[in-house]
Amino acid sequence: MNNSPWHLFERFGIELEYMIVSKTTGKVLPHVDQVLGKDENGENLSDVEHGDVGLSNELVSHVLEFKCAEPAKSFDGWSERFHHEILEANQKLSKIDAELLPTAAHPFMDPMTETKLWPYDCNEIYEAYDRIFDCRGHGWANLQSTHLNISFSGDAEFGTLHAAIRLLLPLIPAMAASSPYLDGRYTGFKDARIETYRHNQEKIPSITGKVIPEAVFTEADYNEKIFEVVKRDIAPFDPEHLLNHFFLNSRGAIARFDRGAIEIRLVDIQECPKADVAIAEFEMAILKALAKGTFASLSAQKAFDTDRLVKILFATVKDAEEAEIRDAEYLKLFGIEKSEIQAKELLQILFEKVRSEISAESKAALEIILRRGTLASALVKKLGNAPSREAFVQEYAKLARSLAQNTLYE
Repeated sequence: MNNSPWHLFERFGIELEYMIVSKTTGKVLPHVDQVLGKDENGENLSDVEHGDVGLSNELVSHVLEFKCAEPAKSFDGWSERFHHEILEANQKLSKIDAELLPTAAHPFMDPMTETKLWPYDCNEIYEAYDRIFDCRGHGWANLQSTHLNISFSGDAEFGTLHAAIRLLLPLIPAMAASSPYLDGRYTGFKDARIETYRHNQEKIPSITGKVIPEAVFTEADYNEKIFEVVKRDIAPFDPEHLLNHFFLNSRGAIARFDRGAIEIRLVDIQECPKADVAIAEFEMAILKALAKGTFASLSAQKAFDTDRLVKILFATVKDAEEAEIRDAEYLKLFGIEKSEIQAKELLQILFEKVRSEISAESKAALEIILRRGTLASALVKKLGNAPSREAFVQEYAKLARSLAQNTLYE
């Protein structure tokens, strides 16, 4: 989305992150290089494109990303495109008895001993992060997400989109939590990825902020209140200026003025592309309704207090769809005249209001997700609070099959 060529909602991009694990033991394996391969000079590649789908490395060597190679204008066919590339990657990984594993956190990875940073292209940036923050932690080495990038052009469109996204962010764990387990036990949070993510850069608090972005609605205000603060605070730790402020910004949604997009980063990755695309469509449909003023005026959306959004987010991070939302003014922004409601009920109401904007395939997937509950809730219901290693390996192997077959876990 370079140089803001696209107007609001005209284009989007999806990024999907998966772990590489042993088929036998379920342990993470640092072998993204097996999938990305080498160039004609024998150098390890960090990015490849296969038609519409790009593949790339991440910070650590056991996480592989799939993404739209170019901005897309329709969700049609993306589930199948991603699935095809996942099968191709699994074919390469099968040679080392490995496969891709979904969900946003590995349930028994030990990041202190199993973390291996990507050693090839951009390694100096990853080493800078490691030097400043120590990346041997779940918040760096064990968090896989789905990013949704949405286009905008100019301050007016940015302000409209940013206002809508801020209101949506607290609901995302209620539809997408998939990370209940760390260190071999239930963490007490359905979305442990976000709970960990919000703490992993506490040395420099301005980088993550309150996860919900500040109420800023122009590029100038964003630069002043977010980017300039981040630049100032990182400076003593980054004398070589290796770390770009666009990438340092770790809020739940980040403004990419360099490419005319806002990137939503709070979504835990699901069990298969069909589910990820369905949730992305649901997000987009809700945001479009908010942007059109279907539920509330733009001024009302912009005026809503950040700390109140944070409070709702913390509730859904802990309890996902079972969270109680007790904020009548927030509910009123979605046209709901109640003083409190469970998050799953709110999502069902929103789904009925925006379903005409969602494709038939994604509607079918969302009906299953809304009926079943989040993947996190389904896993806790199945495995309990402290599963055995054998139980983890067995159940997460089913998730790997869901990914390979592009089918939802039930």
